[in-house]
Amino acid sequence: MKLLVLGAGMMGSAAAYDMARCARVESVTLADTDPKRAREAAAQINRMVEVPRRVRAVALDVEDTNAVKSLMARHEGALSAVPYFHNLKLAKAAVAAGCHFADLGGNNVVVKAELALEAHAARRKVRLAPDCGLSPGMVSVLGGELMRRAGGRADALKIFVGGLPQKPVPPFGYQLAFSVEGLINEYAEPAKILRKKKLATVEPLTEVETFRIEGLPELEAFHTSGGTSTLPESYAGKVGECFEKTLRYPGHAAAIRALYDFGLFDNTPRKIGEARVSPRQMMAALMLEKFGGNQPDLTIMRVEAHTGLRVRSFTLVDRSDPKTGMTSMMRTTAWPASIVLQMLVSGEIEKLGAVLQERDIPAEQFQAEMGARGMEILYESRNAADDEGTEK
Repeated sequence: MKLLVLGAGMMGSAAAYDMARCARVESVTLADTDPKRAREAAAQINRMVEVPRRVRAVALDVEDTNAVKSLMARHEGALSAVPYFHNLKLAKAAVAAGCHFADLGGNNVVVKAELALEAHAARRKVRLAPDCGLSPGMVSVLGGELMRRAGGRADALKIFVGGLPQKPVPPFGYQLAFSVEGLINEYAEPAKILRKKKLATVEPLTEVETFRIEGLPELEAFHTSGGTSTLPESYAGKVGECFEKTLRYPGHAAAIRALYDFGLFDNTPRKIGEARVSPRQMMAALMLEKFGGNQPDLTIMRVEAHTGLRVRSFTLVDRSDPKTGMTSMMRTTAWPASIVLQMLVSGEIEKLGAVLQERDIPAEQFQAEMGARGMEILYESRNAADDEGTEK
């Protein structure tokens, strides 16, 4: 298969690396608006994989729709690893080009508009899979599998995910693990949830709770936007409570919430001197500076389905890989997206048109692919009143 990755940043380069080392992938094109960045990333990947020169670099402005369609038409599948606000245009271009398409998503409004392309994409025999990174993405695949094991109904579907430095980095205990635009979107937009089996929204950075996992320090969990993807719509009326909460070291939520309350995530442009910028644009620049860093990181993911006293869960704890130089967040976000795109192209995901992670992706096969990449997702089923008994 011939695959295209749009964006040669952290996630795009990690996805291209994963594709390049897969035997069934014939070639990978890595496209970026910065040709130097694309060339350097492609060259590094080609040094790392066994089959040389499998990844080629091209210069591409994703705002140039005709150029995007032309490039997509020469590939069987394309993955968007650029900021979420480009994804609707790219999805439309993919449908026009007859190219299967996946993206890392994260924005509820954009994803809803992509899914509305369902009928047109199906007529064109194209598969569209938004929201296929870590969270949203892998958590929905695993959440769907837990719901199937629970018989389709549950009291609660709870998701906890965090990408963190292995040691807290002051003053916020955090370092940037993916695009700053995606991070601000999580912190600034409302979170979509289920409450009493009905769709609802809550403000981000709220309902903070303590989260504990063996072998790691105590963390805090709080609502952020985008992580539930289509889960609330899929399970409305079937699940009492459904949410995704972000994990951070204690104190982070309160500090960021103060910035939110001060209006610093507002996206309305203001005139400052001769320029017009929004508080959110200024915050993006400041976060790039304050949250920058290259300390070893880890990713924590737990997905839980609660039915009566029975708790079924999937857990993943992953750490950065010094051999490849990839952060854990790159591995746990980009590699699932690579897996999904390959499944779209191969037809292992049979559904044409809009693909929902929780409904349409074969979870056991997905887990096997993750395991083949050295990421063991642990399943546990236990009685909440008896923590001693588990089944694997």
